[in-house]
Formats: sequence, structure tokens, C-alpha cells
Amino acid sequence: MSEAPYGHVKALVFDVFGTVVDWRGSIIREIRATGKTNGVDGDWEAFADRWRAGYHDGMNAFRSGEAEWKTADQMYRERLDLLLGEYGISGFSEQETDHLNKAWHRLDPWADAVEGLTMLKSKFVIGTLSNGNVGLLVNMAKYGGLPWDCVLAGELAGSYKPDPKVYLMVSELLGIEPHEVMMTAAHNHDLIAAKKTGLSTAFVSRPDEYGVSARKPDLVAATEADVSATDFVDLAVQLVV
Repeated sequence: MSEAPYGHVKALVFDVFGTVVDWRGSIIREIRATGKTNGVDGDWEAFADRWRAGYHDGMNAFRSGEAEWKTADQMYRERLDLLLGEYGISGFSEQETDHLNKAWHRLDPWADAVEGLTMLKSKFVIGTLSNGNVGLLVNMAKYGGLPWDCVLAGELAGSYKPDPKVYLMVSELLGIEPHEVMMTAAHNHDLIAAKKTGLSTAFVSRPDEYGVSARKPDLVAATEADVSATDFVDLAVQLVV
């Protein structure tokens, strides 16, 4: 693809959970190991989905004015405490529970992620734009070898996507125009919201994000996506010209 349509782009920022890392497979692995250690069997796929739902519920409570802003770590911990009780997993020290909660810091990148990001980094500034907190994202990058130039999060704006100020924060911090930032995500709702703020957009398909759960991933890019790619390497082939 020719450079002309995207020659204005100077930075790519990425949704992380599901787009860069396999959150579901990683969490199922961690909680299954915890159950085995404690002699507890359970539907760990459902556990992972319900744990993740606590994050979304927490953000929705903030958006509706029902709760104050919290970090992803705080929201995950609140839901984890409930789930451990339901599943009969007990006897953890605070240190052990905190370690399990930080399973979200130890998520495996998709197979193409590091290679594709490294290719994109050769031309663009690359960074996160996640609703996860900064400490979580930094630890995840160290764990997975993710080569970010910067780690940006809704935490820095005191809000969560799709609040426009989270997207616009990127251009403000990097000193560039909104259209010079390309929001990259596997979720069309993220791209639609970013596009409304003037950002450029790229869709990357992640068909395995939700595994065999009832929830289905976005397989086709919304019309708001300027670029559509099958993975990060394909995205780099299109953009690094």
C-alpha cells in the first residue's frame, strides 16, 4: 500500500487487552494452576470471563457516577476476592492474593505482537493507550518483551476510554496533532470513539480473543477504520514503506 494515505501518521497507540496480549488464555492458565495447587477444580474459563467482567463493571460504575475512579488493579482485586470465595479457594496470604491479582501483569503477547511492533517502531513512535493502569502496563511490557516507546493510559487523564480526553491526551503529550496519532485496536467501538476525536485508526483482527466463550470478536473492521490488518506484521507491511 502506498505511503500517501498515511504519510501524516507519526505515532501508533494500541489498545492492549485482546489487541496486543491474549488476556483470556493467560488468565485461564494462571487460575487453573492456582486451583490445582489448592486442590480445587472449577470452570476456569468462566472464572476468567467473570474476573474480566469486574473490570468492565468498575469502569461503567465510574462512567455512571456511581463510583470514583479506580485503577484496573483495584477493580480486578475487588472481583477476585469475590470469586475466590465462590470457588472455595481460601487460605491465601495477602502476598499470595496480590500475586494472583497481578496475573494481569503477566499476559502473553499474541505470537505476532513483538515482531510486528518492532517493525512499526522502526518508523513510528509506538505506545499503549489502555484503560489498564501504568504500573500494570509497564510490568506487562517487561514480562512480554513489548518494545513500547511510551506507556500511556486512561489513568493519566483520570478517566477511561471512550472518554474523548483519553484519546486527545496522546497528541497533547506527544506534541503532535490528533490525526497524526493512529489508534490501533481489535475492537471497533474503540476505533469509532477514537475517530470521533480526530485520530487516525487501524483495525487488527484477533479472532481468538474470547476463545470458545459466548462473546464474539470483531472480525471485520468498521468503516471508521482507516487501515485493516490481519495482525501486527501485516499492519507493519502496510505502513512501513
